Amino acid sequence: MTRVDAWTWSVRLFKTRSAAASACRGGHVKINGTAAKPAQHVVPGDEVRIRAGGFEKIVEVTQLVNKRVGAPAAVACYIDRSPPPPPREVLAALPVRDRGAGRPTKRDRREIDKLRG
Repeated sequence: MTRVDAWTWSVRLFKTRSAAASACRGGHVKINGTAAKPAQHVVPGDEVRIRAGGFEKIVEVTQLVNKRVGAPAAVACYIDRSPPPPPREVLAALPVRDRGAGRPTKRDRREIDKLRG
């Protein structure tokens, strides 16, 4: 058995182990649908969900590793079940607020809600 923070770091899902641990503490890592603490163990067959950068990465554990491994070996340790990223056209069509425009007013928020449906 391996700790979830060590495993996610060793298969290169996080850049540092401390980043993996803080993501676990922040509730951004889930094992089989439940929030994971950094010391929680993973076993082969577990589904690990990581929410980072506005996207969710879903991986299934196939192999346990304790030390950080190279990228080709890391890919062999899990099966990526993440949904494909949205097309660039969709990302470009999202409204972006001008930097320094301040907080949205009540009227702005109503218009945003109206756009979103």
